Amino acid sequence: MKAQKELRLLPWAGPDGQPCYLSTSDPDSHMSRLADNIEAMQLGMSSQLREEEAQLLDDEATSLDPDALTLLAAQLAAALGEVLRVATSRGSRPVGPEPV
Repeated sequence: MKAQKELRLLPWAGPDGQPCYLSTSDPDSHMSRLADNIEAMQLGMSSQLREEEAQLLDDEATSLDPDALTLLAAQLAAALGEVLRVATSRGSRPVGPEPV
């Protein structure tokens, strides 16, 4: 008896903001690779945003600008949501080959 396939949480939401899931045991499927690529892009963009945040907050003149801080807070919140979705997805996926 084969183990039931796990649903993979995808790194994007549906039209109403609902989570999207992928049902496949093939990590090399088109949708799996697409999700992997988008996750990598989201993590890379979050890392880059973190570097920009450090520079912005180190610059005393800019750090006093409320508009810049509001934009930064919104971007960091969005990036945190994406990183949490990736972490949730990766944490729920089985590691190693599926049992037969």
